[in-house]
Amino acid sequence: MDLEKENRKLRQQLIEFRREAQRSQVTLERYHARELELMSADSLAELLHILTEGLLTSFGVDAIQVLLTDPDHEIRLLLSSNGISEAAFPHLRFVDDLVSINPRYSRLYSPWLGPFLSPEYDGLFDGVHELKSIAVLPLYCRNQLVGSINLGSMDSRRFTRHHATDFLARLGKICGVCLENTINRERLLISGLTDPLTELHNRRYLDRRLNEELSRASRYHQPLSCLFIDADHFKRINDSFGHQAGDSVLRELASRIRSQLRASDVATRYGGEEFALLLPQTGLSEALLLAERIRMEVASSPIPLDDGSELQLTVSIGVSQTLPMLGKSHHKEVGEHLLASADQALYHAKANGRNRIEHLQSGSSGTKADSQRKLLS
Repeated sequence: MDLEKENRKLRQQLIEFRREAQRSQVTLERYHARELELMSADSLAELLHILTEGLLTSFGVDAIQVLLTDPDHEIRLLLSSNGISEAAFPHLRFVDDLVSINPRYSRLYSPWLGPFLSPEYDGLFDGVHELKSIAVLPLYCRNQLVGSINLGSMDSRRFTRHHATDFLARLGKICGVCLENTINRERLLISGLTDPLTELHNRRYLDRRLNEELSRASRYHQPLSCLFIDADHFKRINDSFGHQAGDSVLRELASRIRSQLRASDVATRYGGEEFALLLPQTGLSEALLLAERIRMEVASSPIPLDDGSELQLTVSIGVSQTLPMLGKSHHKEVGEHLLASADQALYHAKANGRNRIEHLQSGSSGTKADSQRKLLS
C-alpha cells in the first residue's frame, strides 16, 4: 500500500516536471523570438520601438519604462537627424545619470525583481504608482551601465525575488549589445550623409528624406515647403579673402540658418554656397516668414574672419511649396518639381537684386536656373 502511494506520488512529480519543462520550453521560444526581433532591427528607431512597445506587448505587463543615459544628447540627435522626435516613444526616457533616479543603479549588475515600493521606486516609471511588482533589467555596453528596461505588473506574484532571472539577464545583455551596435551603425550612416564643413546634412541625405517627407505629406494631407538659400557674391569672398575665409563664412552661414529652424526641419548643404531646406507641415506663408527670418539673421551682423577683419554677408532665397497630395505614384516627379521650383525662385531672387526672397507655389522647370545661376554667383 505504501509502495503504491509512493508510485502515485512519483508519477505526479513526473507530470509536474514534464509540465514545468514544457513551460520552460515555451518561455525559451518566446525569449528566442524576442532576441531575433531585436537583432534584426534595421534602425535605431525600430530598435527603440521593439524595446518599448514590442516588449510591453510580448511580456504582457501593465507598464514598461526604458531609461537610457544620454547626457550629451547624442542618441536624441541621431533620432532627430532622421526626423524622429523622442516624443514618438512614450515609454522611453532619456536621463543624464541613472543613479540620480535611484541609488540602487550604482550596484545593479543583474536583473532586480521584487515588490514595487512607492515613492522609492516612482522614478522608475512615469506617472504609474499602482504597480505591485517590478523587474528591472540593466543594459550594459562595454561594461558600463547605459540604461534599464523596467517592467511593472499589477500582480504582486508576477515578479518576485524567488523567480529565476537567467532569461531576463540574457535578454538584457542582448538588448545592450543591440543598442550599442545600432547606435554605431547610425553614427556611420549619418557621417556618410553629413557635410563635414558645415555639419549639415548633404545632398544625398536630402534625396533620401525628400521621398519620406513627400510620403508623410501625402498620408496626412499636409503641405511641404522647400527653401533654396544662396550666399550672395560668394565668389568674390574666395577671390578676395581666400578659400579658408570662404570656409569660415560657410560654417557661420550654416550656423545662422540652423538657429532659425525647428527640430522637424531638414537643412542640407546642397552644393558649394547653396543650401536646401525641407519644411514639413509648412505652407507657403509660413515658409516665407521663415525665409525672412533667415535672411535677416544672416545680415544682422558681420562675420568675423580669422585675420581679425569682418565681412558682411547677405543671402538670396527661393521658396516653393507642394500642396497636400493624394497617393504616392508621382512622388518622384513632385519632389523634382519642388526642388526645381525653389531653384527657379532663387534664380529670380538673384536676378532681381539679391538679398531678397522670391517664391513659386507651382513653377516651371529649373532648367533656366541651372544654366544661368552661375552667372549670378
